[in-house]
Amino acid sequence: MDSQEVDILIIGAGPSGCVAAGYLQQKGIRIKVVEKSKFPRMVVGESLIPRVMDNFQEAGLLEALDAYGFEKKRGAEFIRGEVFSVFDFSDKFGEGWDWTWQAPRADFDLVMTQELQRKGVDIQFETSVTNIHFENGYSTTTVEANTGTRTQIKAKFVIDASGYGRVLPRLLGLDKKSQLNPHSAIFTHVKDINRPQGKKGTQISFDVLDTEVWLWVIPFSNGLTSLGLVADTTFIEQLKGEKGTAEALRKAIQLSDFYVQRFADTVFEFEPVHLKNYSSAVTQMYGNGYALTGNSAEFLDPVFSSGVCFATESGILSAKLAHRQLLGETIDWQLEYADYMQRGIDVFTTYVREWYTGNLQTLFFHRPENPEVKRKICAVLAGYVWNEENPFVKKHDRVIRTMAYMLENNYPFSSDVFD
Repeated sequence: MDSQEVDILIIGAGPSGCVAAGYLQQKGIRIKVVEKSKFPRMVVGESLIPRVMDNFQEAGLLEALDAYGFEKKRGAEFIRGEVFSVFDFSDKFGEGWDWTWQAPRADFDLVMTQELQRKGVDIQFETSVTNIHFENGYSTTTVEANTGTRTQIKAKFVIDASGYGRVLPRLLGLDKKSQLNPHSAIFTHVKDINRPQGKKGTQISFDVLDTEVWLWVIPFSNGLTSLGLVADTTFIEQLKGEKGTAEALRKAIQLSDFYVQRFADTVFEFEPVHLKNYSSAVTQMYGNGYALTGNSAEFLDPVFSSGVCFATESGILSAKLAHRQLLGETIDWQLEYADYMQRGIDVFTTYVREWYTGNLQTLFFHRPENPEVKRKICAVLAGYVWNEENPFVKKHDRVIRTMAYMLENNYPFSSDVFD
């Protein structure tokens, strides 16, 4: 069996692994990335939010991504019946990026890995982790290439950015049940031949068919559009019946008054992918010699596109802390990593939960709109969930529920009631 030795081993070459690798490569750290898939590959998570731009920039990936020409995402539109709630990232509480991208992840991730390889990062594709052992401050990871060749990689630290593969949670028994109710998704790509001209045709939108049932529509710059359904797992199983995922998605399109004409007769580019009970969590986000990032640690729900945000935020932070540790610093991983990440996760968990209770939808679709409330919510939707100057971050656990109650009972309130 071959053997290698590096400073940091990164498992996974998605956004989390790439920003970690990009940051560490700039610091001159010996790294190796192993990735189970062959790129390009299909994966969900095609809608980003502005907070990720800071992380791509710090990792040295922003210029290459921007040069590709992905569709710019400047906000999002939520639809319920005849009511439209449009959030503009340039009109939000606090500082931060006003735009990001919506992009097919097959292309997006390929651009990142090619840029890293151009800079000299060692990425080994089609390679699976089969075993890992931690001892005396080092890890020994056994990987197997698709050719059958096995290699042992000795590292001082491991960043698990394996996403849905959840390598270390699986090998170390770290999985736990998510605190969110079980939901599932079905999605595919379509040639969007009926796409409207201008902003209306390129803006990401979410059509709320019922409190827990919604369609996503994510237009790409290549003429394709990602079309997906999210619902309670039981509801999707009923839609599928005996005919499968394509039938379920077509039935969902028929339920949409807004999108039925645009997509009723569209041809699916591939059999819709079914992601069952996608929410996940772990008992711990770090251990002696490793950190879990992105979906390998926690995945909430696609409704607010938080997945890539948490992936890049945890990827860049784990890389920074691991680098400092290599330099001899003593790192409080609980305080500087787990507690920090958990604060953001808690905020978005509240928003996801209150979306499905209907409370957040009450705030979105109530008329007339309250501009100040909307700006504060928009900052959360943009991913700035660590800015506790925003009362909709600091008091997330009660502000949405309380305001929804006040609106439903016609109580007057001002936007600064929770400041």
